[in-house]
Amino acid sequence: MDRRNTIQRQLVMQAVQGLDHPDAEEVYENVSREHPNVSKGTVYRNLNVLAAQGEILKVETGDGADKFDFRTDQHYHLRCRVCGKIFDAQMPPIAPEQFLGDTHGFTVERHNLEFIGTCSECNKSGGQKNG
Repeated sequence: MDRRNTIQRQLVMQAVQGLDHPDAEEVYENVSREHPNVSKGTVYRNLNVLAAQGEILKVETGDGADKFDFRTDQHYHLRCRVCGKIFDAQMPPIAPEQFLGDTHGFTVERHNLEFIGTCSECNKSGGQKNG
């Protein structure tokens, strides 16, 4: 795995830190505003490298573009079913072994928990998908 800390990788990391759960396109737009010579492929590749190295968290949404999070600690997300925005859930992490029965020898290494609903902005507009 490529462990070099290139300028492009630093720019991508700064964009993820400065944005709230951005997708790859939002990171690219942020980086390219100041550095138009950085290609979309470079941004996407560096997002995947940073996620693989554990420097950022890749949040798979299941029905849209993956999002990226600079927080890599165990935490949970709220996802708006209307606009797709992701928020950090303000709750302590759970220990799955407290709730799991027989795991058939399966070792839990990590888990994801996502709450899906409607954000306050979409609630104000009636909770209807745009478009």
